[in-house]
Amino acid sequence: MNFTLDEELEAVRGLAAEIFADHATVERVRAVEGSPSRVDEELWTELAKAGLLGIVLPEDAGGAGLGLGALCVLLEEQGRFVAPVPVWPATVAALAVAACGTPEQRRDVLPGAADGSSRLTVALEEFGSHDPGAPECVAEPDGEGWRLTGTKAVVPTPSGADHVLVAARAASGTGLFLVASDAEGVVWQHAETTTHDLGGTLVLTGAPARAVGTPGDGTLDRTIAHASVALAALQLGVAQGAVRHAATYLGERVQFGRPLATFQAVQHQLADCYIEIDAMRVCLWQAVSAIEEGEGAAAAVLVAKWWAGEAGLNVVHRALHVHGGIGVDIDYPVHRHFLWGKQLAATLGGAGSDLARLGAVLAGGPVAS
Repeated sequence: MNFTLDEELEAVRGLAAEIFADHATVERVRAVEGSPSRVDEELWTELAKAGLLGIVLPEDAGGAGLGLGALCVLLEEQGRFVAPVPVWPATVAALAVAACGTPEQRRDVLPGAADGSSRLTVALEEFGSHDPGAPECVAEPDGEGWRLTGTKAVVPTPSGADHVLVAARAASGTGLFLVASDAEGVVWQHAETTTHDLGGTLVLTGAPARAVGTPGDGTLDRTIAHASVALAALQLGVAQGAVRHAATYLGERVQFGRPLATFQAVQHQLADCYIEIDAMRVCLWQAVSAIEEGEGAAAAVLVAKWWAGEAGLNVVHRALHVHGGIGVDIDYPVHRHFLWGKQLAATLGGAGSDLARLGAVLAGGPVAS
C-alpha cells in the first residue's frame, strides 16, 4: 500500500513545520511551561490564522475539509517540537460535533473551533482500569437535554476550553455529551501532568448536557478511534524529534578522539529507533486509511495505538539513554520528548490495555475493560 502524502498534505506539512519551527523554540517552550495556563496562546493564534485548526472540519463549518490525514500530518509536526498547544483534544472534539452534532451544536461550536476563537476539549478517561469506550459516568434524560453525574480523569488542557465533550453511559448505550465548562454542577480539580500540561479532574453532579448524536449509535467509539489515531500521530512526531536531538548530540560529542555517532553500539541503538519509527508510521497510515474506507478500522486503530505506545516509549528511552548524564537534565530539550512519550503511551490506556482490546476485536468477543 502506498502511504506517500499527496500535494495537499505535503503543503500542510510544510506550513505546519514552518510555524512550529518559528514559534516552538526551546526557549519559548520553556517560558510557556512556567506560565499560568501552560498553553502557548501566541502559537495557537498563528495556527488559527494559517487555517490549520480547522483543517479537518468540513468547509461549511469554516474548515478546509482535508480529513483525518491532514490532522495527523499537523500533529506529527507538533510532536517533533513538543509544542504546548491543545490541538488533538480540541480538534477531535470538534470533529465529533461536525459529524454527529445537531445544527444548533454545529452553529454554536464549530466556527470558533475553526478560527481558534474558542476551544473544546475531551473527557474520555476515568480513574481505574476502565475501557474509555465503557464509561462509568452516568447520563440521565432531563426534558430535551441530559444530566451527567460522574468523575472524568486527566481531561487535557481545560484552561481556555468553553465546552467539554464527555463520554458517559445512558440507558440506551454509551455516547458523547457536550457540557459547558462553567455549567452548574461542574467542578474542576486541576492537576499537573507529566508533560507539564495543566490537566483536570472533572467532577459532574447533575451537570446539564446536550447529546452529540444518540447514545448507543457508535459516536463514542468513532471518537475514541479518532483520538487514538491523533495520539499515534503526535507520538510519531515526538519520537522523531527525540531521535533528531540524539543524532545532533552524538554527531557533536567527541569521545576518545571520535564523534560518539561513529561508535557501533550507538549506531545500533539509533537503527532500532529508525525501525520502530517506520513501523509506527506504517501502522498510523494503515489506521487512517481503514477509518476513511470503513474496513477493519477497529483492529487497525488498536494496532497503530499499540505501536505508538510501545515503540514510541522505546524510542524516547533510547534517545535519552544515548545522551548519557545530560539526558536526565529535566531542562534539556530531549527530556521534554521523553516526558511527552511517557504520557502519550498511557493516554486512553497503555500497551497492555491495547493488546487486550485488540485480542477481543480479533476474537469477535466483548472488549476487555
